[in-house]
Amino acid sequence: MTDSLISSAYSQALEVIASVEPRIAEATRQELADQRSSLKLIASENYASPAVLMTMGTWFSDKYAEGTVGHRFYAGCQNVDTVESLAAEHARELFGAPYAYVQPHSGIDANLVAFWSILANKVESPYLEKLQAKNVNELSEADWETLRHEFGNQRLLGMSLDAGGHLTHGFRPNISGKMFHQQQYGTDPGTGLLDYDAVAAKAREFKPLVLVAGYSAYPRRVNFAKMREIADEVGAVLMVDMAHFAGLVAGKVFTGEENPVPYAHLTTTTTHKSLRGPRGGMVLAQEEFASDVDRGCPMVLGGPLSHVMAAKAVAFAEARTPDFQAYAQRIADNAKSLAEGFLTRGANLVTGGTDNHIVLLDVSSFGLTGRQAESALLDAGVVTNRNSVPADPNGAWYTSGIRLGTPALTTRGFGHDEFDTVAELIVDVLSNTEAGTTKAGGPSKASYVLGDGVADRVTKRSAEMLDKHPLYPGLVLS
Repeated sequence: MTDSLISSAYSQALEVIASVEPRIAEATRQELADQRSSLKLIASENYASPAVLMTMGTWFSDKYAEGTVGHRFYAGCQNVDTVESLAAEHARELFGAPYAYVQPHSGIDANLVAFWSILANKVESPYLEKLQAKNVNELSEADWETLRHEFGNQRLLGMSLDAGGHLTHGFRPNISGKMFHQQQYGTDPGTGLLDYDAVAAKAREFKPLVLVAGYSAYPRRVNFAKMREIADEVGAVLMVDMAHFAGLVAGKVFTGEENPVPYAHLTTTTTHKSLRGPRGGMVLAQEEFASDVDRGCPMVLGGPLSHVMAAKAVAFAEARTPDFQAYAQRIADNAKSLAEGFLTRGANLVTGGTDNHIVLLDVSSFGLTGRQAESALLDAGVVTNRNSVPADPNGAWYTSGIRLGTPALTTRGFGHDEFDTVAELIVDVLSNTEAGTTKAGGPSKASYVLGDGVADRVTKRSAEMLDKHPLYPGLVLS
């Protein structure tokens, strides 16, 4: 696709939008400008290709298609069947999975489909069908407690939030923590690394129905063969959430025992992040669970987003190329470069480094909370997100960490030297930021004071790198 064709397509699309609501067209233009001018280091974000983005803007958006391929609750879904079949085919080939379900709208939806599939497959209860017909938002905590007991008080063991897990892995305020009687495993207090013996001991004691592996902010690889051994020993279903590192699996950076798909009964993922597709979710399953997962709609989901499934198919096709494999390897290499850049400048990293795409920086050594660090960095054009560290004294809101990811800037073409400079700039900002005070004069966890001239200095140096690696090069909006 030529640059002129892409530019013409987007320019004309914005003209059409502006004819109805010019403020939306202007916000869209501004979003592109903002993304082009900032160092995007949010680990869960990336830049989808023009082909993926354009695929979402079609009349497939207008079609209802509840059900499955060849078995819809609406007429006229033959083209949606083609789209969903192609997306599932690409996903199966890309990940080597027996079955792929591409309807989930998000990673949370994918996890809900997986959880309910496990319950439907493993738990015999006359209440299951009744619950599937209810609106879960209408259920009280007492309702959930009753349902847990009706389901045999089924148990889920997942990674704790502060150790790097996700809120859908049994965090009590999340629906996953309400569906199940849940406990959590953490990491070694000294190293921050997974202790498989400790996980096994916890599993033997708790005897969960579901063992959840995978992470949102754990900067290391996981041995999924060991996690499957633990699950098998206690008779648990192994569910792996690979939303963050799916691109590294697809790109053959994670292979063997570090590839969860052959070992997990069910593997869930988002389709953006390191996979560089549209915002959406997916479930990969072994044959034992295929028919249960296939009931995701109407069990959990409403009508699938056909235009997004089409974009998933395009993204999966892109990921099945040698170019994507090279890209995935650069993601991991660049994360190491970023981590080394921090370590050589005396910064403190959780687990002391990384071997995936995530670097988790403990900012307490700078005298800051994660919220203060996140805000100061944003003032300097560096986009990150605050994140808990193990045994975080500041909790999940203020936190003590900053989570950094390399997929987005790797898409822009950043390499070792640029990521070393990124570490330098981040340390520059944090070293020149002081915690603020509350109105009462006490220490604040939110307010901060950024040194004079720091934001301008960092923004200028960032711009020099960004100009060398433009976002969507050749895309010019008229």
